[in-house]
Amino acid sequence: MKSNKKAIIGWVLSGLLSAFLIFASATPKFIEWEGKKEMMEKLGWTTDTIFKIGFVEAGLAILVLIPRVAFIATVLLTAYLGGAVATHVRISDPSFVFPIVVGILAWIALGLRDPRVFATAFQRPPSKQAN
Repeated sequence: MKSNKKAIIGWVLSGLLSAFLIFASATPKFIEWEGKKEMMEKLGWTTDTIFKIGFVEAGLAILVLIPRVAFIATVLLTAYLGGAVATHVRISDPSFVFPIVVGILAWIALGLRDPRVFATAFQRPPSKQAN
């Protein structure tokens, strides 16, 4: 596949992931809805804390779309998603797999946008030469 097509696919995937994180995941953390307090208590978070978590999530989703900071934003997003996995595993919630999938897709999207990511991740270790 041509690198231009890969880049377009990467940008589309990045946009879709960011849109999902902002609109489907972060936005509900900012608004009140029935059962929110009980759900957050089950996860071990207060509604005040979940507001701050939503702010971090939305901010990282935006930063992932900015080329100059996309790599570090994806690293930070992966850390954020690791916290989501830990939160769900702690209460034996089977939805812990979903943040893992989102993290993998974020790295695939970034690698398609910037081939250096895949080149660095999948490079062969230097061979040892006999002296």
